[in-house]
Order: sequence, then C-alpha cells, then structure tokens
Amino acid sequence: MLLDELVRASQAVAATRSRSAKIEQLASLLARLTPEEIGIGVNYLSGSLRQGRIGVGYRVLQELRSVPAATQPSLELLAVDATLDGLAAVKGGGAVAARRELLVALFAAATDAEQDFLARLLVGELRQGALEGVMIDAIARASRVDSAEIRRAAMLAGDAATVARAVFAEGAAGLTRFRLSVLDPVQPMLAQSAVDVDDALAQLGRAQLELKLDGARVQIHKQGDDVRVYTRTLNDVTVAVPEIVELARSLPARALILDGEVIALRPDGSPLPFQVTMRRFGRRLDVEGLRAELPLTMMAFDALHADGQDLIDLPAEERFATLSALLPPANVIPSVVTEDAGEAARFLDAARARGHEGIMAKDPRSRYEAGRRGGSWLKVKPAHTLDLVVLAAEWGSGRRRGWLSNLHLGARDPATGAFVMLGKTFKGMTDEMLKWQTTKLLELEVARDAYTVHVRPELVVEIAFNDVQQSPHYPGGLALRFARVKRYRPDKSAADADTIDTVRRLAAT
Repeated sequence: MLLDELVRASQAVAATRSRSAKIEQLASLLARLTPEEIGIGVNYLSGSLRQGRIGVGYRVLQELRSVPAATQPSLELLAVDATLDGLAAVKGGGAVAARRELLVALFAAATDAEQDFLARLLVGELRQGALEGVMIDAIARASRVDSAEIRRAAMLAGDAATVARAVFAEGAAGLTRFRLSVLDPVQPMLAQSAVDVDDALAQLGRAQLELKLDGARVQIHKQGDDVRVYTRTLNDVTVAVPEIVELARSLPARALILDGEVIALRPDGSPLPFQVTMRRFGRRLDVEGLRAELPLTMMAFDALHADGQDLIDLPAEERFATLSALLPPANVIPSVVTEDAGEAARFLDAARARGHEGIMAKDPRSRYEAGRRGGSWLKVKPAHTLDLVVLAAEWGSGRRRGWLSNLHLGARDPATGAFVMLGKTFKGMTDEMLKWQTTKLLELEVARDAYTVHVRPELVVEIAFNDVQQSPHYPGGLALRFARVKRYRPDKSAADADTIDTVRRLAAT
C-alpha cells in the first residue's frame, strides 16, 4: 500500500469527532493492508513507530521541512518502515550525517501531506483521535472478530499491532497465544475520578473501598527466586527496591503477579510526601544506604496471577481474597466493602486522618482490565486535583526572572488525542521546582516567542484547584479557579493525564 492512502485515512479520522466514523475509516484502511503491512499500519495510525523512539528531534525536522516535496505519491509503507529500520540501526561516528541522508531521501520522496504526517509521527505528535480503544474496535470490525477478544489480547500483548498481525493472519484462533506471562509486565488498570463518596456509590452501588496511597505504583512479578518490580510505565526498578524483592521471595507462592503501591512512611505510620518516596527511584548508587535512610512499605491491592492460575478474569472480590491469603496483613491495602454512604464517609475521614489523600472505590464484580481507565475503579479525593499536561510556559518576572514560570495546562481529549487548555498557573512553585522545570521544559521546546516557550506535551503535573468555571477564553469553554502546582508526576505519561470529560463532569456538579 502507498503511504498516501494511510495519510488520507489519518486525515479523515482527524476531521471527525464521531467515534463510529473514526472506526469505519480505520477499519476500511486496515482491511486493504497486506499481512506484512498490517502491523505497520496499526502502529502508524496509532501515532507510534514499530522501532520506538529513533532519536529524531525537532531541529532536524525543521530542516527537513525545507526539502522540496514530491508532486506525486510513490512511497510504499514497507519502504518507509525499512528506512526507519535503517535510521534506528545507525550508530557511532558519522551517525548524524548518515541519519540526515536517510531522512532527506525519505522526505524528498514524500508529498507535502506525507511530509507533514511523517514529521509528526517521528516525534510522537500525530494526534488524530485514533486512541487504542478506537483502534481495537477498528481491528475487530476489519477482522470480524469480537472486540472483547481483541481488547483482552491487546491488554496481554501490550500493543494492538501485535494482536492485529495475529488476528489478520489466523483469525480468532490467533488470539489464544496471548496470555499473562510472569516476568513480562502488563499495563496497569487505571481509575476515573468521582466527585465524592456519594457519587462513587451512585455509580457502583456496593463498592470495595481502599486507602488511596500517595506512593509509587508497582507491579511485582515472581517466578521462583526470580523477582522483578516494574513501575506504572513498565520500567524495571528491581535493583532500587531490595526490601520489596525480599518480601516477594518470602511469600509461599512460587509464581505471582501483584499490583500495588510502595510508599515511605513515618515511624507513626503516616505517609511521607510523594516526592520523598520517589527519591528511592532516582538513583542506583548506594541503594542500601538509601534503604536504611528511607525504607519502603509495599501495600498490594490486586493479584493478577498465582501459581499457574491467571486471575484477571475473576471478580475483584475473589482476586482480593486470593491476595489476602497470600500476603501478610501489613502488606495488604486496608479496605472495606459497603454500599452505605455513612460507612463510606467514615472510611474516607479515617483515611484522611491518617494522612492519606483519599480512597479508591472499586466494583467488587469487575475484571482486571489492564491499561483501561474504566468506570470500575474510581478515585475519591476531597481536595480537587487533576493530572494535567504542560503545553507551554512563560518566562517569569521579578524573583522568577530567568525561569520558566507560568504553566499552560491542558487536559487530554479522548475524542481527538489532543490537549484542551484549561488555564495557566505559577502558584505553588518552590525555587527548586522553578529551576528544575526550566531545564526540563527547554529540553521539550518546539517553538517560542518573546514571552512563551511551547513544548512537547509530555510532562504531567498534578494541579490542585478550588473549582471549575465557565470561560470563553479557552477552547474547551472551561477554566480552573485558583489553580496551583502540587507536584510533578514523573511516574505518569501524557496518556495517563485526566481527560476533558472528567473536567466537564466536575463543572456540572
């Protein structure tokens, strides 16, 4: 297939907000791909590369946009993928020149529309609303395989392209190979926000309530004495958490996958700030010394696998019962199951009194749906906070002169894949934070004017605010009142940011 066909499909997807129309456009394109092309097509239409990041920056792309575009489309998908393989393989002396030569040849063969598509694809800025949920439904329609089966396989495989290759080659039978594999991490299940405990119970009815810890999400895998610990972004941090490894090895089960949080606690059991916990993940030298200074406690809240049995399709209450039987009580998250609003309010008050930021409310009947921010898990935090993405920052004045200070904040729009600006803030920042964010934001710079540096939307920041108000000044028609920075979230990616739908729901209350 010509790249031009895929680009036109991408443009059509970006031009509509209708989910069904997006699915139809994508399915039509996927059905025309060859078996060799299907994985490439799914990756490209999802805004990703099979090769991962290949080290092409904005400055190089700005130079490439001056390359005269081809007048007629001729690039084949397989040829483009082969060129990107070549880019990824270039190492050592002369790599910069060799990469530029490959890119110039690629862009010279591309039409103007193809150049624009490739430029955004190479730096991860292809935001067209073809998020994984839409892509999975498109794969299901094009392959005529049930979307629930596709979704489950994609959860276990870690990406939709791998599943698409299997299902287009073998049909539904090709999905049977995808199952949990101990020592291979899967995307964690995610939560939406509830306004308060009454809202959570209204959505769930009977709910399992748990402490919401302000710690670091981890996934723990054990196969015999081989233990590995992964972050929510699936980075292997085993070496940084020896006490968690020792705990896992002491458990009676030979094979385990656990989901939970690790947190640094004070002697009285109250939590230390999130940034303090994250110090344990910031360096690899003198791990034992840092462990003695800042020990971590693990609190598990889910079990995905135990001694040969995958648990993810079991109801949450059964998974939690298995978890409770496997771990010491001190390492199981405190919880209560209730449908009584008074009992739920008391549980929340007790959590807050212990220094925790809120509670989680979970549907006891729900399956574990990795990578999905569904309505089965809800977070309840009395103080309004949102995880937003930094879109730009303005140079400060006065004592902030010389630092990037006033942050432009955006929520994720699941319909388009773009970010909707909700306002600006410079409040809540320490001098240390200003210095760090200036360095980091300049690394992410894509453009600037006299006052503002625009950045790649990658940095997630937790914002506290009083309420949401109507505003004609921002594209979404909403703005945060008295927004202030609580902390940065290096453990989260932009895909984990809160959505504009969450903000609209808050505005409606």
